[in-house]
Amino acid sequence: MTTLNDHGDIMTITTMPAGEFKAKCLHVMDDVNKKKQPIIVTKRGKPVAKIMPILADRKSVFGCMKGTATIKGDITKPIDVKWDANE
Repeated sequence: MTTLNDHGDIMTITTMPAGEFKAKCLHVMDDVNKKKQPIIVTKRGKPVAKIMPILADRKSVFGCMKGTATIKGDITKPIDVKWDANE
């Protein structure tokens, strides 16, 4: 088991030999999906693969307010109110 610091978050990543992964593949994939934590598969102690959960896509911030504002009147015409900033 390895502990990594990723941008301030401490994350525990489990390592597993390839032979063990081969024997428990389906169970390991279910655990990765359930716990939302990756597992690194090693061969002779060296990492060869990383099994990661697929996270749901987040909705983009860009365009999320589309259609919520309305323009009333002419927005380019000067207003008849004198501003204090002009003095």
